Amino acid sequence: MIISVIRTIVLYTVIIITVRIMGKRQISELQTSELVVMLLMSDIAAIPMQNTDQSLLSGIIPIFILVICEIAISLIMLKNAGFRGLICGRPVIIINDGVIQQKAMKELRMSTEDLFEELRQKDIFDLKDVSYAIVETNGKLSILKKQSSTPVTAKQMGISSNENGMQAVIISDGQFASSSLLFCGLSEKWAEMILNAEGVKLDEVFIMTANRSGQYSIIKKEGKNNE
Repeated sequence: MIISVIRTIVLYTVIIITVRIMGKRQISELQTSELVVMLLMSDIAAIPMQNTDQSLLSGIIPIFILVICEIAISLIMLKNAGFRGLICGRPVIIINDGVIQQKAMKELRMSTEDLFEELRQKDIFDLKDVSYAIVETNGKLSILKKQSSTPVTAKQMGISSNENGMQAVIISDGQFASSSLLFCGLSEKWAEMILNAEGVKLDEVFIMTANRSGQYSIIKKEGKNNE
């Protein structure tokens, strides 16, 4: 039993390392070759995990070989667009100036129900609002709205706006988030000064956010008043 637990932990660690080597992607963003590697890795890891009579190396070595192959393929795709198109396919235009490209949809085996569901998820309820809709190589739908259907921006109206940057969580459940503080160009000392000024203790903070301009927001833990 102990051996099975140790083998499982080792294989789990190996897979985590290999996934990190392959790069940060969500499942929906995986290219064809990456998805194949992920599926094969899970199958290969399951064999020595379940069969303790089989050597761990019989699972670890094939996993690293797959990762090396994937990295090699990725490097080739960076240099050769034709090879990339062969492995990953190419983006396909399925709506052109509000007109559905029926032939393209048949080639993708994409139903009208699938298309309109994707459009609704992007807050589009009229085909005439769409200039282009493109199915990317990872299966996601990219949409360019027509200018007449695009919300007016402050720049178009000639209104100046102050860019304060993205709000980041600098304290979570009473703990400082060092990477977020660094991103905002702030320090723990600055945050402590703000908390002292607000009369809030560090361990009372559920979430504290801030941006690079020093603007902040504090949410106390349950039972406390929000600032």
